[in-house]
This record gives sequence, C-alpha cells and structure tokens, in this order.
Amino acid sequence: TGVLLGPLLHLLDPSKFVGVTRGFGTLALILILFEAGLELDLGQVLRHFPAGFLLALVSYALSMALVAAAAHFTMGLPLSSALIVAAVLGGVSASVSLPVLQNLKLRANLRTLLVVEGAMADILSVLVVSALLNAHAGSVRLAAFLGGFAAEFAISLALGLLAGIGWSFLLPRLSDQRFWQVLTFGAVLVLYTTTAVASGGALLAVLVFGLTLTNLPVARRRLAIADPGPEAAPLPPRTELLAFHAELSFLVRTFFFVLIGVMVKFSGFWREWLPVLTIFVAILLARWLSVLAVRLIWRKSYAQERELAFWMHPRGLITIVLALEAVSAGGPSWQFLERLAFAVLVLTSLGMTVGTLRGKRLGKLLEEGPAVTNEAGPA
Repeated sequence: TGVLLGPLLHLLDPSKFVGVTRGFGTLALILILFEAGLELDLGQVLRHFPAGFLLALVSYALSMALVAAAAHFTMGLPLSSALIVAAVLGGVSASVSLPVLQNLKLRANLRTLLVVEGAMADILSVLVVSALLNAHAGSVRLAAFLGGFAAEFAISLALGLLAGIGWSFLLPRLSDQRFWQVLTFGAVLVLYTTTAVASGGALLAVLVFGLTLTNLPVARRRLAIADPGPEAAPLPPRTELLAFHAELSFLVRTFFFVLIGVMVKFSGFWREWLPVLTIFVAILLARWLSVLAVRLIWRKSYAQERELAFWMHPRGLITIVLALEAVSAGGPSWQFLERLAFAVLVLTSLGMTVGTLRGKRLGKLLEEGPAVTNEAGPA
C-alpha cells in the first residue's frame, strides 16, 4: 500500500515522513515485545532460553559472515562497509515473526524458542550495528562488545523484573479504574526510557516486564490466567490488557510498514538484483546451518518444527530502522542500503509466508497425535 501511495502514484511526499519513521518503528517494537511477554509462560522461557539464545547468536553470526562476503564480492564494498551492511541485514526481526507465531497453533517449546530468538536478535542487531558505526576503520574490540552485551542484559533483566513486580501489586488497585490499560502502556514507555538512559537493553526490559506481570501469582489471579500443564501452551490473559495492546500494536506496525513503502526509492533498484539475490541466498544458507547447530540442545523437536524454524527468518522493522541509522551516519553514498534492506525484507517475508502455510499443516499434524508426528521422529 505504501509503495502504491508513494513511488507509484506519487500521492504522498516521502520527505514529510522522514522524521517520524524511526519513532513509529520503535513504538511498534515496544508494543510487540510487551505483548509477547504477556503471552509467555516463565517456566517455558527458562526451559528453552539456552536454545533460543543459541539460535539467535549462531544465526546472526553466520548471517553476518555470509552476507558480508556476498556484499564484498558482488558490490565491491570494503570489508568494513560490508560488515555494516551484514550487521543491518543479519538479524531476524521480532516485529514480523512474533505476530505470525501468535496466530499459529504450535507446541509451546517451538513458540517460546522463536520468541526468545526474536527478542535476542533485535538486541544483537542494535548492539553490533552501533558498535560498527562507532568503531574506527571497522575494527571492534571483542572484549568491550561482550562486556557491553552482558551489562545490557543484566540491567534489562533487573529493571524489567522490578517494574513487573511493582506493577503487579498496583494492578489490582488500577484495573477497576477507567483507562487502566493506557496507564499500563504508559508504564511500559517509562520502563523503556529508563532502561535506555541506564544503558540497558530497553526492548528486552519490556519483554521481561510483560513476562513478569503475567507470571507472578498476584497478577495471574487478577488477570484470570489459568495454570498450564507441563507440556501445554499457556493460556493468554482473558482480559482487556492483552486485547488493547494487541490492537494498538497492529495499528502502529501497519502504519510503520506503509510509511516504509512510501519512502522506498526505486532509482537504481533493478541494477542491484545480483547483490540482492546473493544476499538472500546467504541468509537462507546461514539459517539452515544455524537450525542444524541448535538441534544439539533443542530436545524433543520434530523435523516439521525444525523446518518451520528455518522459514521463520524474516527481516523487518528493526532492519529498516538500523538501515536508516546507517544511511544517516554514512551519508548519501549509503542510500543503496535502504533499497537493499527493503528488497531483503520482501524476499524473507515471502519465505516466511511459505513457513506460515507449513506451520498450519504442522499444527494439524500435532493435533492428530504422536502416531503421525513420529513419522519424522523426535530428535
């Protein structure tokens, strides 16, 4: 729709939206991650966090290596510039994968694994791109990067937990009042800003806040959340809280992607078909290898589930936000990255569409019982 309104029919002027695009993108990410936290079960997260974190780390590292090589050889970019391009395009985008996962009937272990991966991939992307843009001549000190990642993770976890515990005790007093959902959203924004000021991972803090809010006993009683069985997916909160944030998230991210379509510049786009295709193949190869690697600790998974995990590699909101940041830092010579990011976003989203169709079939197979799913065999 955005491409139709902007580059094709010229009904909207892209220059009027430059200043608001990143704000919309950040707001959509906040809403998506908070909504994901509200739907997760803490026991499932703790059980599948190692596999999800490993998947995010291996997938991002392999994507960076292969995409950097593809950009270097097909576009003639210096290695330092190719690494920045790879860092922008290397991470899975939670803004696209999480809403899709919420609409698929999947086992809790697969859903939790991919939610954890999406949240960690966003943090990795922001950290690495920022480090590369601030580094001199493309060199980054590994120790400083790892220390920064550990510090961000600890700050995010602490602030998210404290905010969730505090708000869960306030919630019974607030939920009888008018507009309490909006007030909760205000608390989410305050937490995001506070964590960012404290040099923590603000998006991870928002996810932890939602996770804490719906897993503490006092909040679970107030939000009428049923206790799930050991293998069952947790029931979402049957309240206005989740419905409010889900609808607001849908509205904001829809506006964001329309704005991105309006701002796409097609000049020179078709001359870059070879780099786009090569980078897309590199992303697919990296994803396949990373799913194979994580299989070592992803226990009791079926072949169909690993296939779905392969297809869930979309680039999206965070990719565009980081591409705009890189173009702002690099100047006009980096305008190609906007077109490249948009093309990769479209191709990976098409790939995810294949995964979505396969995921619906997977849900039917799992509902039919072990006799069917064991044909593929649990690993």
